[in-house]
Amino acid sequence: MERWQYQTLKYKTGGWMGGKVNEQEFQDELNRYGAEGWELVSCFDTSISQGASRDIIVVFKRRMDG
Repeated sequence: MERWQYQTLKYKTGGWMGGKVNEQEFQDELNRYGAEGWELVSCFDTSISQGASRDIIVVFKRRMDG
């Protein structure tokens, strides 16, 4: 039976009122996890109001050894 482990990343978009995502920085962070064997399985934002986002929540998984 396959076994999985999961990792959650909370990526901040700015101050307490949210902000703009630095796309290159966000992509670099995703690639760092990918290089460690993590596969992205879900990604969503935490809305504040009127389309602003405070955080981006990213969920990864990878197969457990053994």
